[in-house]
Amino acid sequence: MKTVFARPGTVRGDWFVVDASDKTLGRLASQIAHRLKGKHKADYSPHVDMGDHIVVLNARKIRVTGRKLSTRSTTTIPATIGGIKSIASREAPQRAPERVIEFAVKGMLPKNPLGRRMFRKLHVFAGGEHPHKAQQPKPLEIH
Repeated sequence: MKTVFARPGTVRGDWFVVDASDKTLGRLASQIAHRLKGKHKADYSPHVDMGDHIVVLNARKIRVTGRKLSTRSTTTIPATIGGIKSIASREAPQRAPERVIEFAVKGMLPKNPLGRRMFRKLHVFAGGEHPHKAQQPKPLEIH
């Protein structure tokens, strides 16, 4: 019996819409990363980008549990000298709510060219509207 692997030309990526209102950040991010990798498909192959396109709406209304908002901070180090910037976690959802979900999901994907290709299929929006209506995304319920 031979092992059958999926080929990049045969993979079909669907479009799904996820509403992030009152969802816990880590749980939502892990479910999204699972879908972006394509692990929910029966013919999953780890060396092929099999994931679906995920559109996340209402990123502004995401929940974070515990004391994470008061104790954590995000640090960015640009290429310029002395340009290190640190943003407290309680300020990040107000400044750029999309980046909070993107940063959480990106950490759960592979750190290689395949992971970067998977990450490009994530589309996060702070409000309830998105420009991908032409792709007819199906609603996806994540608990």
